[in-house]
Amino acid sequence: MINTLIGYARCSTDKQDLAAQTTALIGLGVAGDRIYADHGLTGTNRARPGLDQAIAAVREGDTFVVPKLDRLARSVPDARAIAAQLEAKGVKLALGASVYDPTDPMGKMFFNILATFAEFESDLIRMRTREGMKIARAKGKLRGKQPKLTEKQQKELCRMHGTGDYSISDLAEVFSVSRPTIYRTLARNQS
Repeated sequence: MINTLIGYARCSTDKQDLAAQTTALIGLGVAGDRIYADHGLTGTNRARPGLDQAIAAVREGDTFVVPKLDRLARSVPDARAIAAQLEAKGVKLALGASVYDPTDPMGKMFFNILATFAEFESDLIRMRTREGMKIARAKGKLRGKQPKLTEKQQKELCRMHGTGDYSISDLAEVFSVSRPTIYRTLARNQS
Protein backbone atom coordinates (compact mmCIF):
# COMPACT_ATOMS: atom_id res chain seq x y z
CA MET A 1 0.00 0.00 0.00
CA ILE A 2 1.48 3.36 -1.07
CA ASN A 3 1.34 6.18 1.47
CA THR A 4 0.41 9.28 -0.49
CA LEU A 5 0.46 12.66 1.22
CA ILE A 6 -2.58 14.83 0.50
CA GLY A 7 -2.34 18.44 1.71
CA TYR A 8 -4.95 20.99 2.67
CA ALA A 9 -4.57 24.75 3.19
CA ARG A 10 -7.13 27.39 4.06
CA CYS A 11 -7.24 31.12 4.68
CA SER A 12 -10.23 33.01 6.02
CA THR A 13 -10.21 36.10 3.85
CA ASP A 14 -9.47 36.95 0.24
CA LYS A 15 -6.75 39.35 1.46
CA GLN A 16 -4.74 36.54 3.05
CA ASP A 17 -2.21 34.50 1.11
CA LEU A 18 -1.86 30.71 0.99
CA ALA A 19 1.85 30.84 0.03
CA ALA A 20 3.20 30.20 3.55
CA GLN A 21 0.90 27.21 4.08
CA THR A 22 1.64 25.81 0.61
CA THR A 23 5.38 26.16 1.23
CA ALA A 24 5.00 24.43 4.61
CA LEU A 25 3.06 21.55 3.02
CA ILE A 26 5.67 21.11 0.29
CA GLY A 27 8.34 21.16 3.02
CA LEU A 28 6.45 18.33 4.73
CA GLY A 29 6.70 16.25 1.53
CA VAL A 30 3.34 16.95 -0.09
CA ALA A 31 3.54 17.23 -3.90
CA GLY A 32 2.30 20.57 -5.23
CA ASP A 33 -0.41 18.90 -7.33
CA ARG A 34 -1.72 17.11 -4.21
CA ILE A 35 -2.48 20.31 -2.27
CA TYR A 36 -6.11 21.36 -2.04
CA ALA A 37 -7.10 24.78 -0.77
CA ASP A 38 -9.97 27.02 0.24
CA HIS A 39 -9.49 30.75 -0.08
CA GLY A 40 -11.75 33.21 1.74
CA LEU A 41 -13.63 30.61 3.79
CA THR A 42 -13.61 30.49 7.58
CA GLY A 43 -12.82 27.34 9.50
CA THR A 44 -16.31 27.37 11.01
CA ASN A 45 -17.83 27.05 7.53
CA ARG A 46 -18.19 23.33 6.75
CA ALA A 47 -19.11 24.01 3.10
CA ARG A 48 -15.50 24.09 1.89
CA PRO A 49 -15.01 22.68 -1.63
CA GLY A 50 -11.22 22.36 -1.27
CA LEU A 51 -11.59 20.32 1.93
CA ASP A 52 -14.23 18.11 0.31
CA GLN A 53 -11.93 17.51 -2.67
CA ALA A 54 -8.96 16.72 -0.40
CA ILE A 55 -10.98 14.22 1.64
CA ALA A 56 -12.29 12.65 -1.57
CA ALA A 57 -8.69 12.33 -2.85
CA VAL A 58 -7.33 10.36 0.13
CA ARG A 59 -7.31 6.56 0.02
CA GLU A 60 -6.68 3.93 2.65
CA GLY A 61 -3.11 4.16 3.92
CA ASP A 62 -2.67 7.80 2.83
CA THR A 63 -1.84 10.67 5.17
CA PHE A 64 -3.92 13.86 5.21
CA VAL A 65 -1.58 16.79 5.95
CA VAL A 66 -2.44 20.27 7.25
CA PRO A 67 0.14 22.83 8.39
CA LYS A 68 -1.79 23.54 11.63
CA LEU A 69 -5.05 22.25 13.11
CA ASP A 70 -6.73 25.67 13.00
CA ARG A 71 -6.46 25.55 9.18
CA LEU A 72 -8.59 22.39 9.25
CA ALA A 73 -11.24 23.15 11.89
CA ARG A 74 -12.15 25.79 14.45
CA SER A 75 -14.41 23.72 16.68
CA VAL A 76 -14.12 20.38 18.43
CA PRO A 77 -17.27 18.90 16.80
CA ASP A 78 -16.03 19.92 13.34
CA ALA A 79 -12.54 18.51 13.99
CA ARG A 80 -14.05 15.26 15.26
CA ALA A 81 -16.33 14.97 12.22
CA ILE A 82 -13.38 15.42 9.86
CA ALA A 83 -11.28 12.96 11.89
CA ALA A 84 -14.14 10.45 11.73
CA GLN A 85 -14.26 10.79 7.93
CA LEU A 86 -10.51 10.17 7.73
CA GLU A 87 -10.68 7.26 10.18
CA ALA A 88 -13.47 5.63 8.17
CA LYS A 89 -11.22 5.80 5.09
CA GLY A 90 -8.20 4.39 6.96
CA VAL A 91 -6.25 7.64 6.64
CA LYS A 92 -3.77 9.14 9.10
CA LEU A 93 -3.75 12.84 9.92
CA ALA A 94 -0.57 14.92 10.04
CA LEU A 95 -0.65 18.28 11.79
CA GLY A 96 2.61 19.80 10.69
CA ALA A 97 5.27 17.14 11.21
CA SER A 98 3.25 15.20 13.84
CA VAL A 99 1.21 12.27 12.52
CA TYR A 100 -1.90 11.15 14.42
CA ASP A 101 -3.51 7.79 13.80
CA PRO A 102 -7.24 8.25 14.51
CA THR A 103 -7.62 4.50 15.17
CA ASP A 104 -5.01 4.66 17.98
CA PRO A 105 -6.45 5.73 21.39
CA MET A 106 -3.44 7.98 22.11
CA GLY A 107 -3.62 9.55 18.66
CA LYS A 108 -7.34 10.18 19.12
CA MET A 109 -6.76 11.73 22.56
CA PHE A 110 -4.00 14.08 21.35
CA PHE A 111 -6.09 15.12 18.37
CA ASN A 112 -9.08 15.91 20.62
CA ILE A 113 -6.88 17.95 22.96
CA LEU A 114 -5.48 19.93 20.02
CA ALA A 115 -9.01 20.46 18.66
CA THR A 116 -10.09 21.81 22.06
CA PHE A 117 -7.21 24.32 22.00
CA ALA A 118 -8.06 25.37 18.43
CA GLU A 119 -11.67 26.01 19.45
CA PHE A 120 -10.51 27.90 22.56
CA GLU A 121 -8.22 30.09 20.43
CA SER A 122 -11.07 30.84 18.02
CA ASP A 123 -13.37 31.76 20.93
CA LEU A 124 -10.70 34.09 22.36
CA ILE A 125 -10.27 35.84 19.01
CA ARG A 126 -14.04 36.30 18.71
CA MET A 127 -14.27 37.64 22.28
CA ARG A 128 -11.39 40.12 21.74
CA THR A 129 -12.95 41.31 18.49
CA ARG A 130 -16.29 41.96 20.20
CA GLU A 131 -14.56 43.79 23.06
CA GLY A 132 -12.57 45.93 20.62
CA MET A 133 -15.68 46.80 18.65
CA LYS A 134 -17.55 47.70 21.87
CA ILE A 135 -14.72 50.04 22.93
CA ALA A 136 -14.51 51.61 19.45
CA ARG A 137 -18.29 52.09 19.38
CA ALA A 138 -18.18 53.75 22.84
CA LYS A 139 -15.49 56.15 21.56
CA GLY A 140 -17.58 56.90 18.47
CA LYS A 141 -15.03 55.36 16.12
CA LEU A 142 -17.23 52.49 14.93
CA ARG A 143 -20.45 53.74 13.42
CA GLY A 144 -21.31 50.92 11.05
CA LYS A 145 -21.35 51.08 7.29
CA GLN A 146 -21.38 54.62 5.93
CA PRO A 147 -23.93 55.68 3.29
CA LYS A 148 -22.71 55.43 -0.30
CA LEU A 149 -23.96 58.92 -1.09
CA THR A 150 -22.88 62.18 0.53
CA GLU A 151 -25.42 64.36 2.35
CA LYS A 152 -25.57 66.66 -0.68
CA GLN A 153 -26.16 63.71 -3.06
CA GLN A 154 -28.87 62.34 -0.77
CA LYS A 155 -30.71 65.67 -0.72
CA GLU A 156 -30.47 65.96 -4.50
CA LEU A 157 -31.71 62.38 -4.92
CA CYS A 158 -34.72 63.09 -2.70
CA ARG A 159 -35.43 66.32 -4.57
CA MET A 160 -35.25 64.55 -7.93
CA HIS A 161 -37.47 61.71 -6.70
CA GLY A 162 -39.98 64.25 -5.35
CA THR A 163 -40.46 65.80 -8.80
CA GLY A 164 -41.89 62.52 -10.10
CA ASP A 165 -39.80 62.83 -13.27
CA TYR A 166 -37.32 60.08 -12.31
CA SER A 167 -37.92 56.41 -11.67
CA ILE A 168 -35.92 54.43 -9.11
CA SER A 169 -33.93 52.89 -11.99
CA ASP A 170 -33.20 56.36 -13.40
CA LEU A 171 -31.94 57.56 -10.02
CA ALA A 172 -29.81 54.44 -9.58
CA GLU A 173 -28.20 55.08 -12.96
CA VAL A 174 -27.66 58.83 -12.35
CA PHE A 175 -26.01 58.25 -8.95
CA SER A 176 -24.21 55.02 -9.96
CA VAL A 177 -25.67 52.99 -7.10
CA SER A 178 -28.01 50.02 -6.82
CA ARG A 179 -31.79 50.25 -6.59
CA PRO A 180 -31.76 49.03 -2.96
CA THR A 181 -29.39 51.92 -2.13
CA ILE A 182 -31.95 54.35 -3.63
CA TYR A 183 -34.75 52.81 -1.55
CA ARG A 184 -32.64 52.97 1.65
CA THR A 185 -31.68 56.58 0.98
CA LEU A 186 -35.30 57.61 0.40
CA ALA A 187 -36.45 55.74 3.53
CA ARG A 188 -33.66 57.26 5.63
CA ASN A 189 -34.44 60.80 4.46
CA GLN A 190 -38.24 60.52 4.87
CA SER A 191 -37.93 59.88 8.61
